Amino acid sequence: MSRRSLTLLIAGVATLVAVAVSVFVSVPYVILMPGPTLNTLGKDSSGKPLITITGHQTYPTSGNLNMVTVSYQGAPPPNTGVNIFQALRAWLDPHEAVVPASEIFPPGQTAQQTQQQDTAQMAGSQEQATAAALSALHIRYTTTVSVLQVQKGTPAYGVLKAGDVIATVNGTAVTDAGTLTTLITGHPAGTVLHLTVSRGGASVPLSVATRQVDGHPVIGVEVQQGYKFPFTVTITVGNIGGPSAGMMFALGIIDKLTPMNLTGGKFIAGTGEITAAGQVQPIGGIQQKMVAARDAGATVFLTPAGNCPDTAGAIPAGLEIVKVATLSQAISDLEAIKAGKPVPSC
Repeated sequence: MSRRSLTLLIAGVATLVAVAVSVFVSVPYVILMPGPTLNTLGKDSSGKPLITITGHQTYPTSGNLNMVTVSYQGAPPPNTGVNIFQALRAWLDPHEAVVPASEIFPPGQTAQQTQQQDTAQMAGSQEQATAAALSALHIRYTTTVSVLQVQKGTPAYGVLKAGDVIATVNGTAVTDAGTLTTLITGHPAGTVLHLTVSRGGASVPLSVATRQVDGHPVIGVEVQQGYKFPFTVTITVGNIGGPSAGMMFALGIIDKLTPMNLTGGKFIAGTGEITAAGQVQPIGGIQQKMVAARDAGATVFLTPAGNCPDTAGAIPAGLEIVKVATLSQAISDLEAIKAGKPVPSC
């Protein structure tokens, strides 16, 4: 074989190997793409309302208050990731993004664990959205603080149990997780606190001392905040997870509970995590969500104020961006849009 032929053969083999590696070897990245968008005032594919309210008067609605989502391609080992060609194609697509897999899947966490976490966040966002909506409408509800887990080796271990609802500390009602923290840290480490908890339907008095950890008195429990509402709000979105639809859920609930008709018949979409107090917090994938909203027909998009820098240069034609920081502001902005008045933008 001539030297030239040998050189060409080696180059050909090297090229084939490079192509094979590019196709079959995955890279540690995930591709973000515009995902499904659902009208919180409408119905799902099976004809079931996304938001169902029972036990309270509701009103007819019109238009769209769409929640938006992001789809992704790629997963951590041992699942199939994306190859170099796929990552390059997505990087060149203005509607997609390529991000490190660690942003979607924390190190050591499987895709299944991530899905479970997203599901839990979705459930939490629905409760937060209901609480925020009722707060905005001045409808009273009860907040509960329950023990999620007790840390071994801490004062609470063997005293408190997972599922205990902490009602009082030294006779003061525990109205939320922040109040519990204040009641614990408001006394020097070593103080014995007298608690009343609800356990199995019975009220149980308990005593537990505090211990100083990282400069703060603690008892050693992880808690979660829950709510008891005066009527039932059910939100059905299938297998969609994550907390970012909270604001749109809250707006959908308010629109159904009042005759105000927030949309004015327009196609509104938006995103943002919500707190029970009505604060709208920034989320990920804002650029892909704007694209999903516009593709679905939205002309107005409510975006968290904290995401405004991420919208620069990526706003689809024909989509008006409205900057919101609170649920009450979102309501005011929608009323202004109906009246043809200016609203804040990014």
